Amino acid sequence: MKLYDLVNSGNCHKVRLLLGFLDLPYEKIPVDTAKGEQRTPEFLAINPMGHVPVLAVDGKYIWESTPIMVYIARNFGRDYWLPLETNALTEITKWLAVALCEVRTGLAKTRSITQGRRQGNLDETRELGAVALRALESRLKDNDWLALDHPTLADLACYPHVALAPEGGIRLDGYPGVVRWIDRIQNLPGYVGMPGLPYRPVRA
Repeated sequence: MKLYDLVNSGNCHKVRLLLGFLDLPYEKIPVDTAKGEQRTPEFLAINPMGHVPVLAVDGKYIWESTPIMVYIARNFGRDYWLPLETNALTEITKWLAVALCEVRTGLAKTRSITQGRRQGNLDETRELGAVALRALESRLKDNDWLALDHPTLADLACYPHVALAPEGGIRLDGYPGVVRWIDRIQNLPGYVGMPGLPYRPVRA
């Protein structure tokens, strides 16, 4: 497997986390988005959207973090990270939707605007981020994990942008359940870090 990757991307980090938790070997191919490498004809040939991450595996290219995680989870993690039982799958996909909406357009976009990488209305993105954090806290104040009684793709989809929220000026100390959940993820065997988040050994 080859992962076209950007080291400070929360979306790429989701995929690296899952690969780390499953102890899967892969080749990391850095994409310099600051130089526009994601818009070259060569890159657009493998992902016409011009985004990272992209996973190259078995002669095909899978792009966007959620479908990449689904592919990895079902092919290598089986029913642990993404079970297909109806109720479990419903709970997981509910949080995948939150990750793609309020978490991404709220917390992640606030970080990007604050760091000067995107333009946008900070008041709007911060409010969306607050909606996401309130929803997460409502679940995590009494539960260890978002969807089930163990970590799943729901947790990985939300974690990077939530944990990096302080880089966008969003404080997490008012969400103790969320803070405990972040620490729980960072102490899972196989956890890998990224800039802004703790680096821990690949294996505990």
